[in-house]
Amino acid sequence: MDGHGHNHTMQRAPRSRRARPLVGACLALLCLAEVASAHAWSLTITSGSRRLFLHVGNGALSGSSGTLNGTAGTSGAINLVEVTVPVAQLGNGSPLAMTSNSTQSTSLYGDGNNTCPTPASQVMVGAGYRRNSGAANATLTVQSPANLTNASGDTIPFTEISWTVSAPGSGVPNVIPAGTFNGGTQTLATVPGNAYLENCHTFSYANNAVRAAGTYNGRVTYTLASP
Repeated sequence: MDGHGHNHTMQRAPRSRRARPLVGACLALLCLAEVASAHAWSLTITSGSRRLFLHVGNGALSGSSGTLNGTAGTSGAINLVEVTVPVAQLGNGSPLAMTSNSTQSTSLYGDGNNTCPTPASQVMVGAGYRRNSGAANATLTVQSPANLTNASGDTIPFTEISWTVSAPGSGVPNVIPAGTFNGGTQTLATVPGNAYLENCHTFSYANNAVRAAGTYNGRVTYTLASP
């Protein structure tokens, strides 16, 4: 999109309540298996009129490689990550990997790179900023609510969900970092002018306490903005 900001909103479609005593935690994504090293792609954009490009999960191609000249707008895709806690593991403090309904494995930068080879357990996140004037950098942030909530009003703190990052084949140090949702707004990365940052996020649920049965839903919003 042209202009100063581009929001990707995460939400999920309604689901039926799970039978007791299972607990399901669901995090909806528009706009997760730990790895030994954390890498990312930091790629060059050809300078031009100011444009921001952001994707989280499935999205539309940014244009031909390194240009961000794709059609302005949003893809409309909303992706979901989720986990169901087995009865025998309820609240035992062992983190559980979350699965994803994203199918995006190929980079949206436009070079066809297979950035996220296993999208069923990964969510691709990419942010690009093209410029020939204006602010030197753009800022990528994520906003999460305090809690995930089920149909009965029971809650799970959003701080129970964290993510690791990877970018197979890249030796570039991590530029969109691993972290834990804080139930508020947090800055993820500074995107330099005429640069595109991308890696894969793998989410997990901390499972630190026994929760009431139900499907817990939450929504987070990723934003890329430049003054």
